[in-house]
Amino acid sequence: MVFEDNYLIVVNKPSGLLTIPTPKGETDTLTHLLNKRLDELKVEVNAYPCHRIDRETSGLIVYAKGKSIQARVMEEFKKRRVKKTYIAFVHGIVRKDFDTLKSYVYNKDKKKNDLMITRFRVIERRGDFSVLELEPVTGRKNQIRIQFRDLGHPLVGESVYAFRKDFKLRFKRTALHAKAIEFAHPVTGKRVRFVLPLPEDMENFLKR
Repeated sequence: MVFEDNYLIVVNKPSGLLTIPTPKGETDTLTHLLNKRLDELKVEVNAYPCHRIDRETSGLIVYAKGKSIQARVMEEFKKRRVKKTYIAFVHGIVRKDFDTLKSYVYNKDKKKNDLMITRFRVIERRGDFSVLELEPVTGRKNQIRIQFRDLGHPLVGESVYAFRKDFKLRFKRTALHAKAIEFAHPVTGKRVRFVLPLPEDMENFLKR
């Protein structure tokens, strides 16, 4: 738990844990575990996720206590008023110090192309990979993973949008961490910001 008040809960999700169930109906999800804890504490409201991050991605997720609060926060996401910051390790040396990626991904449900926008800056260049700070402006599914694959610098540990066997570097999951999030509190209106350090597995990767 990173933060909690009468309206919000901000959680540090570990890698490997789903935010919500897939169609398979998994019960071991972050949302289930969080609501189980609230039940144990006799809290009479449910926690609803205001956004999601991939199963393999670690980091910050915002939950709302009640559906009305969830709707307010989700509206902030829809209007692109929420600033999210990620740390990623990508294969190869990214030459530009910073850039904005703009591309499209096909949305099967809506049967149209959705715009993807991600800003990035290089924090560090190592021999065979780069450490990036990312700010996704839009929030398409797997946006970061797709865009950096298309750029020729797939994420270290990527197994869906690139073949692990094609790279010497090995990491047990996609090297992506939701480091910070900033938005207007749904009740007070004040800007709130939460920041996390890198998780242990990514820290250890840098020390190897």
